[in-house]
Amino acid sequence: MIVIANVLVALVAMLHVYFLILEMFLWTKPLGLKTFGNTQERADAMAVLAANQGLYNGFLAAGLFWGLFHPQPSVAFQIKVFFLLCVIIAGAYGAYSVSRRILFVQALPALLALILVWLS
Repeated sequence: MIVIANVLVALVAMLHVYFLILEMFLWTKPLGLKTFGNTQERADAMAVLAANQGLYNGFLAAGLFWGLFHPQPSVAFQIKVFFLLCVIIAGAYGAYSVSRRILFVQALPALLALILVWLS
């Protein structure tokens, strides 16, 4: 069970690395424009804010990877739980304030990982 839980935690972490790349480096590029449904003008105006948001996603990913690689299991558990809860809260707020899709792309995978981490 712990292996499956850790695979899900790693997937959530990798998703957040992907979000970092989209928001920090591809926001004004064709993939970023298409992903977020922005015009070039709107993306240019919001690029600094998006990069800041991407950085925060990177911190979430770093915390999850820290939890995966921490050598002491009880501490690793606490780190993973904390950062998964952060992802769930961020995803729920994003679903409320931006797009319901964020609930399924960000919060749901983190919730599934949290349940498995808790059960393992």
